[in-house]
Amino acid sequence: MGKSHQKGWVSVRGKKWYGYFRRTVIDPKTKQPKNVSTPVALGLKSEMTKYEAREKLEVEIKRLTGHVTEDGVVKNGSVTFEWFVQNRYLPLKEADWKEETAKTKRFLIQADLVNAFKDVRLEHIDKLALQTHLNRMAKTRSKDRVLQARAYMRAIFAEAVDQDFLPKDPARSIKVPSVLLETDKTTLTWDQMRKALSILPLRDRIVLKLDMSNALRPGELFGLRWGCFDPKLCQIEIRETVYKGKIRPWGKTKGSLTKIPIATQLAEELQAWRRQSLEEQRHQKTWHGPMADSPEAFIFAGRNGGFIDATNYRNRVLHKLAEQLGLPKLTFQVIRRTIATLAKDKGHVKDIQGMMRHSRLATTTEVYMQSLEEGVRSTVNSIYEELSDTGTFGSGPARTTRINQRGQEQVSELTNAALETTTTQTENSCAKPVRGVVLEFATRLRQSRERRELLND
Repeated sequence: MGKSHQKGWVSVRGKKWYGYFRRTVIDPKTKQPKNVSTPVALGLKSEMTKYEAREKLEVEIKRLTGHVTEDGVVKNGSVTFEWFVQNRYLPLKEADWKEETAKTKRFLIQADLVNAFKDVRLEHIDKLALQTHLNRMAKTRSKDRVLQARAYMRAIFAEAVDQDFLPKDPARSIKVPSVLLETDKTTLTWDQMRKALSILPLRDRIVLKLDMSNALRPGELFGLRWGCFDPKLCQIEIRETVYKGKIRPWGKTKGSLTKIPIATQLAEELQAWRRQSLEEQRHQKTWHGPMADSPEAFIFAGRNGGFIDATNYRNRVLHKLAEQLGLPKLTFQVIRRTIATLAKDKGHVKDIQGMMRHSRLATTTEVYMQSLEEGVRSTVNSIYEELSDTGTFGSGPARTTRINQRGQEQVSELTNAALETTTTQTENSCAKPVRGVVLEFATRLRQSRERRELLND
């Protein structure tokens, strides 16, 4: 056997040169990668030297596999994009994901990336292919979906480089397409929300009042129990959330589980709702959950005492209400976005962040807060009034007052200047002031008085 080199090795078998290199293949039985030595016939020994055989082996390695790693190990093309994602990427990342989060991420990666590059050899996916795919997605997918696909794309190929399946990351400099579909930015007005509350029954009215006044997420809202409600302090403690039929002892962010203040009148309405729901439960024969007088009972219990499913509530109540009132859209997300936008005139932006329980201020200001036409128009009018008030255009009480003040200041400055001039000349002459100086001072003083009277008129 020939001596092993970094880019394979060559040896003579009979009358021919043969080259060998290590490659990684997938074992069909275990579905795991394994290293094997692959022979390549290079040519007759009589027609080439050993050096020429090595050069030809290098060309054959690149032709057969696409690349050579620095340590001399050649990864085989049987490692497809799908295999790497399922066997090398997801097992490492799922340890940091919660159960429901893992389901969502698996679905997005499969739908947006794996289905597009399923059987393509990992080393054959280049920057052009990735950028073209992302540009194609931007025409039919939402902005957030495209940004997520780009993030997963970069993470997958960075992991492939770390695990020595690729010598270079083709997704490192992938750009976000310049033209993206706009995300939903629907917001409502105070009148629209008041109108919605006015036609709802007691339970749904309190549900939306609590949601609108505290910008609760649906999982937080329907996970509330009576033990979380403190009528004396007028506050509610979020201890758990519900999501897809399960109760979870955590929230979306670290600040989700906390105590939140509620309006005094809303606390009174909640107590009235507790009395009413308790009376209804006592007369219901099929009630299986805890009664409303129990701390473990849900504040907004479902038909049999369990928690309400947010999706069902959105379909049965919110969508019908939007259709009835002619609203553009009504969901819990729209309500949160509306409250964050309209609350700009009600408190400081840090207070709004605390109410929304966002871990980052940028989430509140850049994602939820929207600019309203009325607010923009009011700002433009205020700026124009300030410009007009300085004397550029227009007139008014403020402008007249400022003109009078400036006139009085000018008269005062003129009088002081005349006095300083007289004093200086007197000191320099060391004698009585000459008649010309006195007349000049009297003339300036008279002009100043006349100017002051004219401005005051």
